[in-house]
Amino acid sequence: MRKNGTSFLRTTRKESKPRPVSERITDWKEVAQLSAPEHSQEQASRCMDCGTPFCQWGCPLNNIIPEWNIAVLSGHWEQAFQLLNLTNSLPEITGRVCPAPCEYACVLGINDDPITIRENELAIVEYCFANGLIKPRPPEKRSGKKVAVIGSGPAGLSCAAQLNKAGHQVVVFERDDRIGGLLRYGIPDFKLDKKIIDRRIELWGQEGIKFITGVNVGTDLPASSLMKEYEAVCLAIGSRVARDLVLEGRDLEGIHFAMDYLTQNNRSITGDKIPQKKRINVKGRKVVIIGGGDTGADCVGTAIRQGASSVTQIEVMPEPPETRTDDHPWPCYPLILKSTTSHEEGGERYWSVNTRMYQGENGKIKKLSCVRVNWDEDMENDRLMMTEITGSELEIEAEVAIIAIGFVHPEHSGLVEELKVELDGRGNIKTDQAYMTSVEGVFAAGDAHCGQSLVMWAISEGIKAAENIDDYLMG
Repeated sequence: MRKNGTSFLRTTRKESKPRPVSERITDWKEVAQLSAPEHSQEQASRCMDCGTPFCQWGCPLNNIIPEWNIAVLSGHWEQAFQLLNLTNSLPEITGRVCPAPCEYACVLGINDDPITIRENELAIVEYCFANGLIKPRPPEKRSGKKVAVIGSGPAGLSCAAQLNKAGHQVVVFERDDRIGGLLRYGIPDFKLDKKIIDRRIELWGQEGIKFITGVNVGTDLPASSLMKEYEAVCLAIGSRVARDLVLEGRDLEGIHFAMDYLTQNNRSITGDKIPQKKRINVKGRKVVIIGGGDTGADCVGTAIRQGASSVTQIEVMPEPPETRTDDHPWPCYPLILKSTTSHEEGGERYWSVNTRMYQGENGKIKKLSCVRVNWDEDMENDRLMMTEITGSELEIEAEVAIIAIGFVHPEHSGLVEELKVELDGRGNIKTDQAYMTSVEGVFAAGDAHCGQSLVMWAISEGIKAAENIDDYLMG
């Protein structure tokens, strides 16, 4: 039953509290705690059911947010999931790791705290899983068309799920030993328990999607063989070439890419044995993370749990403001200071610090030579210009340095080169408006296509690519 839409006047925003810091830094269990159904219903009651739902506009997936908030409020959880499932293939993932641009576009957020949209989304999918309301639903008819999806990150999985719904026979190829891509190996378990991925993969397997691991298409399986067997191929291989910070001393021992560090730790938690010589050991050591984004924050939380003696995160860009500025008015996604649960757990953060050189002893990293910088607006070229502050040089002790400054483009060797697909100016796979590459029947989606981005954009890309592949196959 619907309320009168004025509950927000009486009910304040209340987020579920994460596990206590003292408890959570001793294990790898998820930091977030699920909301009780009654709590989610109370928070859903704050939704104003706006005539123009800007939250839906702010969501890359165009989730039908007011409608499923109303369903939650009325206790119609299965209906809420059906509405959520119309637009989002992986709500149990976005409910955990999405930065929630929808909440920044919430109309209530103009002069009050927005709805807890992300928490409500997670509450819906987890309630329905717990109560047996999410069951395998294979398509009633098969088209007879076969599609290969290369890569099992959020874009590849979403593409595969959508194509399977349309009745096509879908095979997902993954070169790693487990399905999930960066969802599995790039996100720490304290943010995303890998059982959540396994649960979804099992469900999709029962719906008819075939998953093949340990096959590097383009190396183990020639692309030419793939093209003969499948009517369409979707490249969802991610953007895996890390952006490096090549400075004097880069060859010192103890300098690692963030994804190598996070992947190794995730494998270790799973039970994989890491050879002693290859282990990135931070226990009792001073760790510096270069890069102020979410990946860097994930490294902060990981290093704290591994027992680093100190953790410092540095960022060359200036510290963002705590509130919106005129440059990012509502309902746009604002550039504001965001602190994660990892930052609550310890460590230091420095802004406007540029790394000049890695310094070491006996071939091992010992410190970073840095300098503080100013950022001034170049009005003529509409960009920020960095200048070093004279006399602001500083040294930061670092027995382990982790580079977390993003990725440049997908890997070109192997599959991409063999297919000879055209690339854009940034080295990403170029497509037309229908997501098709320069090669007939070969499509691309996700970071491999649009460059490094967030999980909800990857899911959106996968769904849109699938719709266009379906049109291509069925006319």
